[in-house]
Amino acid sequence: MRSLLLSIVFLVAMTFQYCDPDKAPAIQNAIASNKPLFKDFMGINGHFTFKPELYRQVCRLVRNYHNIEWDVKNVGDSLTIPETVNHINWKRDVYGPWKQNGFETDICLRFGSFGTGSPNLSNIWKGKEQWAYDYGKRMASFFGPSGAEKLATSFEIDNEPGGRFDPELHRTIFRQMTSGIRAGDPKALILTPYVKAGASDDYAQGLNTIYADKDILPLYDVINIHTYATLPRSATSENSWNRSYPEDPSLIYLKVVDEAIAWRNQYASGKKVWITEFGYDACTPAAMQNRQGWMLKLNWQGATDLQQAQYLVRSFLAFATRDVDRAYLFFYDDNDEASFHGASGLTRKFQPKMSFWAVKQLYEILGNYRLHRIVKNDDGNLFVYEFEQGDDKNKKIWVAWSPTGAKTQEKEGYRPREVKMALHGLPGKPVHVIGMATSNGQAPEPKWEQAGDSAISLTIGESPVYIVMN
Repeated sequence: MRSLLLSIVFLVAMTFQYCDPDKAPAIQNAIASNKPLFKDFMGINGHFTFKPELYRQVCRLVRNYHNIEWDVKNVGDSLTIPETVNHINWKRDVYGPWKQNGFETDICLRFGSFGTGSPNLSNIWKGKEQWAYDYGKRMASFFGPSGAEKLATSFEIDNEPGGRFDPELHRTIFRQMTSGIRAGDPKALILTPYVKAGASDDYAQGLNTIYADKDILPLYDVINIHTYATLPRSATSENSWNRSYPEDPSLIYLKVVDEAIAWRNQYASGKKVWITEFGYDACTPAAMQNRQGWMLKLNWQGATDLQQAQYLVRSFLAFATRDVDRAYLFFYDDNDEASFHGASGLTRKFQPKMSFWAVKQLYEILGNYRLHRIVKNDDGNLFVYEFEQGDDKNKKIWVAWSPTGAKTQEKEGYRPREVKMALHGLPGKPVHVIGMATSNGQAPEPKWEQAGDSAISLTIGESPVYIVMN
């Protein structure tokens, strides 16, 4: 693996190009002036074994999968929050330590065996409308931002019910539980489950099912999107698990986000859009030797550790250009399993991968900055984004990279693109150029040259570089 990564880093396809920001005024003007600071934008998905003291290095927003079946044995049982039937104390064991380490928590109230995991949904929830209301109210009043504990700021109504959940039953539960949350803490934000524009599928609910209805619109604040850079099935492959680089035009990775935003603008103006799941798998070569079942039969392939780092950072940057308020990456840790979603962690058995250091660097460098404008969006060639410090607009950082990469099943022998660039129109004097971090310690420092009063010459590759200016 080490020799492969080194060969990737040093392969070069040299050309010489110019970046002229004046050629993309329409794109520049599309960036809203109220973009969030990056520290209020970057999030991570956690769970019971989440180590807040470790992951606070990469973000301050965390999303937790909170199984309702852990709180009660059966729908309708008495509520003992924060104590649970499986002896977890949510305050002591989970949300308290997370808050103490500086995290703001989004709680996904996952139905689990009370949802699509059960064939007897109607029986489970029959006559339990008031209980659903009481559960939402108790959760919000105890954990919400207005209560004494202040351990969470938002709640999701299930994770991925999709079209498998009886629509009328889901509507009833959604209405009751969100009404309870509103009563318990009016300041708490309420999220839909995973939704998308268009028809429902097994995991995503179609936004047109209930979310534009007049009685439902006041009951939620955030449209909740999951998106993965997966490749579609083809005539030669049934595999829909392999992935590609974020900017790959053959993907629907970014399109589903744009479609949800367009739906929001038409039917639910004022609602926020959050991406609560996105990510890339990267396991070791040793794990790949142990692929089993369909992962082996259909030739599932993960990204390299380096590609995972590159593509996660570039995904955060791509989402930032859209009208999205938060993006939570999946996942915090993995056990090095060669399977779909089985190697998505920033850490591997709690040891940092390259992606951990790259995301940590992104958080540290841009945490107090917000996207100001797109300088260049040249597909297949060059992306350059300008960030502006929140409390000092004279401080600017450009982030530049080649928006190219490899499909995961084509990574062997792939020659990454590196291009000699002259970037013109800088808003200040460059004082520091920082390469993407892939390990602990000092990040690489690419060679660069001043090329006039407002230009810089350097080599741009598929790992983003940060150009810090006075």
